[in-house]
Amino acid sequence: MVFTQFVEVGRVALITYGPLKDKLCTIVCIVDGNRVLIDGPRGVTGVARQVINVKRISLTDIVVEIAQHAPEKDLKEAWKTANVLEEFKKSSHGRKLTKQSIVANMNDFDRFKLASAKKIRATAIRKKVASLRK
Repeated sequence: MVFTQFVEVGRVALITYGPLKDKLCTIVCIVDGNRVLIDGPRGVTGVARQVINVKRISLTDIVVEIAQHAPEKDLKEAWKTANVLEEFKKSSHGRKLTKQSIVANMNDFDRFKLASAKKIRATAIRKKVASLRK
C-alpha cells in the first residue's frame, strides 16, 4: 500500500481529540517524530499556534504552500488562495462532519420524522427487490 498523505509543512489536518476537536489546522513545523507545530489560522478556525501530538490529528488531502515557521499572516493568505474551507467541505470527511452536526442538533420530532422516512424508504426498496426476483 502506497501512502499519499504525509506529515509535512503546509498539510491541513483535522484535530480529532481535545477541546479543539473537529477544527481544521495547518502543520507549520515538525518538532519531532511524534509532535508538530500547528496553527489555525486563529482568525479563520479558532486554533492558536501550539504543539500537538500527531496521534491527535487526522491528515487531509489539502496542502497549502507555506514556508516553515510561516507567520499567521502568510498562512491566512495561503488559505484564501487555496480555498481550504470550501475544499474541506467538499471532501467526504467534511460532508460527514456536516451530517453529524445536523443530526446532533435535531430535536425529538425531527428524529421521529427521520426514522419514519427511513422505514418508508426501506419498505419501498424491499417491495421493489421482491418484484424483481419474481
